[in-house]
Amino acid sequence: MPDGEARATVRSEARFGQGFITDAWYLAALSADLKPGKLSHAEMMGEPVMLGRSRGGVVFALRDVCPHRAAPLSAGGFHRDADGVETVQCPYHGWRFGVDGACAAIPSLTADQEMDVSRVRVRRYPVAESQGLVFIWLGATPASEPDSPPPQFPGVVGGKPKLVDRMVFDAHIDQAVIGLMDPAHGPYVHRQWWWRAAGSEHDKQKRFEPAEQGFVMVRHAPSSNSRAYAVLGGKPATEITFRLPGLRWEHVTVGRRQVLLLTCLTPIDDSHTRVTQIAWSDHPAFTLLKPVIAAWARAFLRQDAGMVQLQGRGLRDDPTLMWIDDADRQAKWYQALKREHLASRKAGRAFVNPVEPATLRWRS
Repeated sequence: MPDGEARATVRSEARFGQGFITDAWYLAALSADLKPGKLSHAEMMGEPVMLGRSRGGVVFALRDVCPHRAAPLSAGGFHRDADGVETVQCPYHGWRFGVDGACAAIPSLTADQEMDVSRVRVRRYPVAESQGLVFIWLGATPASEPDSPPPQFPGVVGGKPKLVDRMVFDAHIDQAVIGLMDPAHGPYVHRQWWWRAAGSEHDKQKRFEPAEQGFVMVRHAPSSNSRAYAVLGGKPATEITFRLPGLRWEHVTVGRRQVLLLTCLTPIDDSHTRVTQIAWSDHPAFTLLKPVIAAWARAFLRQDAGMVQLQGRGLRDDPTLMWIDDADRQAKWYQALKREHLASRKAGRAFVNPVEPATLRWRS
């Protein structure tokens, strides 16, 4: 495409993104959320999931439905036998399950009633704990096992997170992802005196490269009309990465200091997405101005949620959507990445990143 030419593309299909990306790691919780000896309930991809940490510190996830009479296992608790083995006990009839999902005991059986209780199972979800985060592998089938660890993020510094904010977007994860990566909505959705002057719009030009399971906006100086970076002082440089299935992070460096702003999207069902924003930093500003920065981040996230929810009213009418280069190229890349992930899994072959290096231009 010649420089300066903007090409509009009209999507002919009625609706995109009906399904979810499976065989992938999704954020389930922060490590600090899972206390020893406690169970909790979550919904992911429309499935009930029980999260727990045994008193011995083992983190695990099981389908939150007892196969006997369908009581939620998360409403029960831990049972420890004489040998110190911990199991999850259903609150209804006391059936007990190990962290591997196998039934360990059915209390109502009498001594002369033979039954191999270990053949009774609930689905186990692989879990990994990394950098203070708990990820669940949501496989296409119960037999699916991870073929790679969850991602490692740069800039997890300064001890515990300086900011954690959570909310639910009333949208399919596809719409939530595209809404959060969109580069041109800032002047209209995020109007704050501390972010940019009213009516301030500049031509932007950024270099993008393919990255593992996604793409990266290569490190650059923030735009001069983005005022929030001024609190960091010095000469900040930022790099923004997107990775399937719904991870976006911005890694900012100011000399030796670092800031990491991580956004994780987890599908609850086909019309709700859990959004978790986490920030780490060893920069003094995140100690001195923590309440202010937290308020800024909350405002941003809720403005994005409000717009995605508003957009949902229009999407209910199944419109044909028009996407233009270059401002909507990242959305197109997301769709291409998702298609390739699904195709490579179906064919049993290696993932081939469809993103090619590009310099994109837009005004915002």
